[in-house]
Amino acid sequence: MYAATDYYETLAAAYVRGKLGGSVAAREHSGLFTTPLEQLGAAECRQLMSLGRDAGLRLHRFKRSALLPRVRAVLGMLRGIQPAELLDIGSGRGAFLWPLLDVFPGLPVTALDLLDYRVADLQAVRTGGVSTLDVLHGDITTAEIAPTAFDVLTMLEVLEHIPDTRAAMRAAARAARRFLILSVPSKPDDNPEHIHLFDEAMLRTLLAEVGLGRISVDYVPGHILLVARRMDA
Repeated sequence: MYAATDYYETLAAAYVRGKLGGSVAAREHSGLFTTPLEQLGAAECRQLMSLGRDAGLRLHRFKRSALLPRVRAVLGMLRGIQPAELLDIGSGRGAFLWPLLDVFPGLPVTALDLLDYRVADLQAVRTGGVSTLDVLHGDITTAEIAPTAFDVLTMLEVLEHIPDTRAAMRAAARAARRFLILSVPSKPDDNPEHIHLFDEAMLRTLLAEVGLGRISVDYVPGHILLVARRMDA
């Protein structure tokens, strides 16, 4: 049996509802699937999580653990910024997204990811009742995003994967109304998908080229964090 307190229980429950909607389990436990998500208590969340486990869903991604230092630092930055809405670029497996939705439950968040299966999982969370979450399929260089559509953008552990970093930064700067928060590895590692390694000077140059300034820099173990603001904001 899952203990709800060990998980982002509301998000896990939403994921199960999104994945199992229309199933035999959903018909047999219709109340768990039709009650507004915010009205579910811990016992109902645990029951949904058990249904998900029985169906073979991988709920470990919603397990609470000690926050990564960079995630904790970015959440602290966002408390100071108080965004009106946020685009998270490359949400991936949710290492930042789940704590973000947990700490800021009323914040409209759009998650952008390139991989089909991750987009499907993110969409299941929305379908299951997390109405503040929207999901976009694509990458920042190709996604159709209106200029200044989002108050704040987060791009955490993403830029080092993108071949055309200048195109990515131009697109991010175009979409941001006020702030871009960026994190990248600060030293070489053995991840073959990391095709760039940046230092602070390189990042400052990239940000300045796309009209982002008033840059503050922080370092956490193995990573550089930058917060940049639009020059005209």
